[in-house]
Formats: sequence, C-alpha cells, structure tokens
Amino acid sequence: MIAEPFGHYLSRLGIADPGEPSAEALSALQRAHLERIPYENIGVQLGRPPGIEPELSARRFAAGEGGYCFHLNGGFAALLEALGYDVTLHVGGVHQVPEGRGANGNHLALTVRVGGEGWFVDAGLGDGPHEPLPLRAGTYRQGPFTYRMEPSATEPGGWRFHNDPGSSFPVMEFAGRPATMADFAEEHVRLSTASDSPFMTTFAALRRDAGGVDLLRGRMLQRIDAAGRTERVLDSADEWYAVLANRFGRNLDGLDGTDRAALWERVTRAHETWLASAGEAAAAG
Repeated sequence: MIAEPFGHYLSRLGIADPGEPSAEALSALQRAHLERIPYENIGVQLGRPPGIEPELSARRFAAGEGGYCFHLNGGFAALLEALGYDVTLHVGGVHQVPEGRGANGNHLALTVRVGGEGWFVDAGLGDGPHEPLPLRAGTYRQGPFTYRMEPSATEPGGWRFHNDPGSSFPVMEFAGRPATMADFAEEHVRLSTASDSPFMTTFAALRRDAGGVDLLRGRMLQRIDAAGRTERVLDSADEWYAVLANRFGRNLDGLDGTDRAALWERVTRAHETWLASAGEAAAAG
C-alpha cells in the first residue's frame, strides 16, 4: 500500500490502482493529473504563496488545490517515485521567443525512464502535452495540438520542447543535469512575491484534457480545441467562482468571504487595466 499523502493524491486523480511502472501507466497518470489538478495561482494572488516542498504539494492536491510548475511537477515527481518510477528533475526555462533562451530556472521539468526508454513528463506547463513525449527528436500530435522535441543547442544533454503554435508560450528548454527542489527555491520566492512577476500581476488557471485546453486569465475564460478558440468575459464573482470550481476542479472551501472579495477585486482591477491598455493600443493603431 502506498504511503500517505500519496494515497489521497491518487484518489484525487481518480486512480484506484496505478499498476506497475510502464509507459501506459505513466501516460494515464499524466492525463489524470492535467485533467483533475489545475494550474492556478490563487495563493500567490492572495499574498499567501504555498511552499514547494513535494509532500506539502501532494497534500494540497489531495485537498483539491493546484499550483504552478514547482508545485505541480514537484508533487508529481514525488508521486511517481513513490510508485517506483525512475524520475529526474531538471532546471528549465519557459520562453516567449521561438529560439529559446536556455534553462533560466523559471520552470521545473521532469524526465522519466521506464521500459528502457526516456520520456519528457510535464504536469506544470498548463497548456503543454496531455501525455508524455518520447525523448527523441521528432514531431508529435496529441488531439488538436502539435509538439516538437529536439536536443538543446545550448544545454548539454538537455532538450528543447516546442509548444503548439496556438499555445501561451512557444518554447521550454531544460538542462540535462539532474536538479533538486532546492535549485528552485530562490526563483519560487521571486515568482511568488516580486511585483513584476506574471504570477503576481495576472490571475491564471488552466486545465488540459484530451480535446483541448480551458484557460481563465483574469476574467477572460477561453476554450482552445479543434474548433478553434472561443472566449467570454465572466461578469460576476459568483460566475467566476463557479467556473473555478466546476470547470477547473479547484476546491474553494479554504477561501472565506474576505478572501473571495479580495481576489475578485484584484482580478477585476487587473481586468479594467487590461481593457484600458487595449483601448489605448487600438486608438494608437
């Protein structure tokens, strides 16, 4: 029997029996993780960023919360290790330029060896692959999205992942050398507290499934799938919280009335700033 908190973590994933380590079981675990544990930054937005210790993340997931890459991949790595998988953590970097900029430390990536083959495994990109990708150069199709893997030109032994062209970022690159959670502690503090951090300036929640991606950025709800992109603005706090609970699967029991009011006010203020900047850009154009 698997030790706690990993048993409850598996229950959150809806997996009663994960089976022995295999490529098929690994894929099932990643799919379930992406579908049931959202990428989200509620704690950061409220000024209470959760720590990134893997066991803490596992307990938070079991309780219905999510997180960003240091939480999601840190906790997932610990679960996989508890299930007998050969897991390696890597320092990575998510970039908004297609050529990449190396492993700058703003992302935690995972590789897993099982059945004699290496896999790129990631539950912390938000709109990344639904299933693991082979650590082989090539192009891979999953549902409506196309991904590409190639050896990194700047990180010895590392890899460069090219996201689908319609996704939120084009490239994530990670180093070949193994890392530990301590390698991400300083960057976690920066991302969760610095005034210019995107986790501080913008609320985001993402959930990946076999057919596409749900994305809530501020008050803008989007769905990206084979039909294209649809979006609408959520006009009330009640609707916004209902979407978080029902579409993204985020347990909101830990948020009292003060928290809910503060978070909605912050999201609304950011939305109004965005509308103003969009209007200014349109007028200038």
